[in-house]
Amino acid sequence: MFLENTVNHKEQFGWIEVICGSMFSGKTEELIRRLKRAQFARQKVEIFKPSIDTRYNEEMVISHDANEIRSTPVPAAANIRLLADDCDVVGIDEAQFFDDEIVSVCNDLANKGIRVIVAGLDMDFKGNPFGPMPNLMATAEYVTKVHAVCTRTGNLAQYSYRKAASDELVLLGETEEYEPLSRAAYYKVMLRDKVNKMNVKDAEEVSKKSDS
Repeated sequence: MFLENTVNHKEQFGWIEVICGSMFSGKTEELIRRLKRAQFARQKVEIFKPSIDTRYNEEMVISHDANEIRSTPVPAAANIRLLADDCDVVGIDEAQFFDDEIVSVCNDLANKGIRVIVAGLDMDFKGNPFGPMPNLMATAEYVTKVHAVCTRTGNLAQYSYRKAASDELVLLGETEEYEPLSRAAYYKVMLRDKVNKMNVKDAEEVSKKSDS
């Protein structure tokens, strides 16, 4: 569980908080909650997201539950360093889509005394660590892993299973493209998909031999 940092006014350093998990786990919801609390406290808050994420709105960070907060879309992590000057709190959504420089950007901001709150997918649809997220989690003072509910077992889900037939690493989507699964459910469905691909390949080879 995340605990608000006890502020030592003699220490002029900020810190990094990472909120991670699968699709539909409430990452953005938790990010917005923390940022709005900071706004209520009259702190200067800036929110950024990758410009490629236009699923709901080009400028708003919006959760699956339709909570929203205004943000600045940026094409690269370096832009955040330039735009976040003189802030108390910086929020970054969908951090997995940023380039690796996001790690040094977050650390530079924290070293200037800024509270940095980052949300992102910790694993891609193949179950591998996603982009800069592992390094962000390693350098953060606080890491909160949130979970979705598995649609097949009802257990906690930490995997984002891609239902769409695409091998692209970045594929923006919703419930039509992705499904949150537990470890057991994800293992079974990936094994099934692997077997199906093998059967299709075998059938193609048989067809080629018969044609020849």
